[in-house]
Amino acid sequence: MNKRRVVITGMGSVNPLAHSAEETWAALLRGDLAPSPIELFDASTFPTTFAAQVKNFDFAARVPSAEKHVHAGRHCQFALAAAVEAWNQSALGAYADLDHQRLGVYLGSGEGSIDFENFVSLLIEAWDGRQVDTNVWPDLAFERMDLYREVEQESNMVLAHLAAEFNVQGPAFNVLTACAASTQAIGEAVMQLRHGFVDTVITGGAHSMIHPFGLTGFNRLTALSVRNDDIPTSSRPFDLTRDGFVIGEGASILILETREQAEARGAKILAEIIGYGASADAFRITDQDPEGDGAATSMRAALADADVQPEQIDYISAHGTGTKQNDQVETRAMKAVFGEYAPKVPISSVKSMLGHLIAATGATELITCVLALRDQILPPTANLHTPDPDCDLDYVPNQPRKADVNICMSNSFGFGGQNNTIILTAGK
Repeated sequence: MNKRRVVITGMGSVNPLAHSAEETWAALLRGDLAPSPIELFDASTFPTTFAAQVKNFDFAARVPSAEKHVHAGRHCQFALAAAVEAWNQSALGAYADLDHQRLGVYLGSGEGSIDFENFVSLLIEAWDGRQVDTNVWPDLAFERMDLYREVEQESNMVLAHLAAEFNVQGPAFNVLTACAASTQAIGEAVMQLRHGFVDTVITGGAHSMIHPFGLTGFNRLTALSVRNDDIPTSSRPFDLTRDGFVIGEGASILILETREQAEARGAKILAEIIGYGASADAFRITDQDPEGDGAATSMRAALADADVQPEQIDYISAHGTGTKQNDQVETRAMKAVFGEYAPKVPISSVKSMLGHLIAATGATELITCVLALRDQILPPTANLHTPDPDCDLDYVPNQPRKADVNICMSNSFGFGGQNNTIILTAGK
């Protein structure tokens, strides 16, 4: 069966650097740095006191129908604003023949931090109101997971808000595969379009884990940077001095369509998605496979799906979290896939500036690939000053770089070994 071609016609983003896709791109090329002291709650007793937060966000100004979403959590508000931006760019609102029963939504989204305010109060009340010591917080929290279940369904609320806002009457799905979630959602949305289940999909991701429960969990895993004395430069992917990732929040949404529909209605095509790969490490529930076999499998699957050779990839948007293990494993996997070409392909991690947006990160990074294709310039890996012998590829350090970019690869590798890769072109 011939696969229908899939294109991107709209993009929107709300993140710690900016509240639109274009403003985000400008901030990345300037080298703006998002990490700052946490303002959403008192984090002074935590090992990590900073994060990459969305600031000065005006929901009502960004979403004309804001009054319809008065109960939307923080992550839902980000997603609605990003979706309105993407929808407007796609001009689907003016498309009279849009079949809403063939309009789907496929997201990778988690909770919003506002939901955990209730969880925290319930938890403390359940423990007789005593002050919760952050050293024992995870033990108390996991003993009272019955309370957590009262709010965990909020990860699906983004889906409901977007479906209501855009009259989505077709398939609606939400996945939460940690850091790979929105890349997986986009890849699975591509499959829905290719095989004729839908003609249009609203896809991407949203998340806000900047709350006591989220911070505690990652601190206990020693996954977060604790560079409290140098917060702006705390995210250091591939640098020898890296000490963990910087947790962030936000939402990024893309509009995908069949190329046939986009061309028929005269839409501006921003890029074409030509390859998708997915794999699981089957190693541990937390760590990646240290050999990078799962990550390599995902990249190879995407290359095969796109029917391109490794030497045809002009740029890789790396997962590049800034943890010791992830950056070494990803480097090892890229070497395994690209062989002798690995040192020649430019690679960068925008998490060095944005922070790690968890379920929203893959969609945000895919948007940067689309804009790199458009402008023929690569975003840098900021804060990369001390080379790591175990991470010895071309990570486009510290400054953007002009380049001939025709095909991009975007990697997302999730907590516990979920791996997803997307390959896209300019779609001309």
